Amino acid sequence: MKVFAISDLHLSINNPKPMDIFGGSWDNYWDKIKNNWNKVVCDNDIVLIGGDISWALKLEDAIPDLQEIDTLPGKKVIIRGNHDYWWSSYNKVKYILPKSIFAIQNNAIKFDEFVVCGTRGWTIPTTNSNEQDKKIYARELIRLKMTLDEAQKLSEDKLPIILMLHYPPFNALWQDSDFTDIIKQYPLVQKVTYGHLHGKDCRTQDIILKNNIPYHLTSCDQVKNELQLIFNTENNKK
Repeated sequence: MKVFAISDLHLSINNPKPMDIFGGSWDNYWDKIKNNWNKVVCDNDIVLIGGDISWALKLEDAIPDLQEIDTLPGKKVIIRGNHDYWWSSYNKVKYILPKSIFAIQNNAIKFDEFVVCGTRGWTIPTTNSNEQDKKIYARELIRLKMTLDEAQKLSEDKLPIILMLHYPPFNALWQDSDFTDIIKQYPLVQKVTYGHLHGKDCRTQDIILKNNIPYHLTSCDQVKNELQLIFNTENNKK
């Protein structure tokens, strides 16, 4: 079984939004993603989608986008991004999901040979951050720890853990943060994915290694609209 990751699909199947206004990497981007997806993913593989899934504002309006994802091979695990306004209630989202899609929110899901957990995260505070941002950041740190605690429990202290985030867990200089300090306390975490970053001028690097843990950038426009292979159970057995 292989685990792939991608994020920031920004779908709008029923009401197409011209994403190419954000740069050439968005030109026919969904067709490119689908072509790559169908080429590399098998039915028993897992695809992690790290937030900003749909432009929809209401849950019912996101259903066509979720159905579109459902037509593609593999099981999918999704988390909420900052633009997923349609995701107002975790239970309501789970209720309408097609059968191949699983949602996680500050919790975890166990597969045969690994555990996937996920939470949104938040922007790393700076000297210019307001009090509201600082409060949200503090809350997201608590949610991260809750998420990893559940993942560790499901792993029975032995299965590898893959952590999904939407926001990058470090600043523009890739410096350690409270997020990375928490993550390194969980030795079973083998991979971390994050998205949110866009544009040709943003600071990006495909993989950042912190405390011997690879952090994978998955924003679709930053990874050439191709799914990133982040984990292979066959390799993990060696």
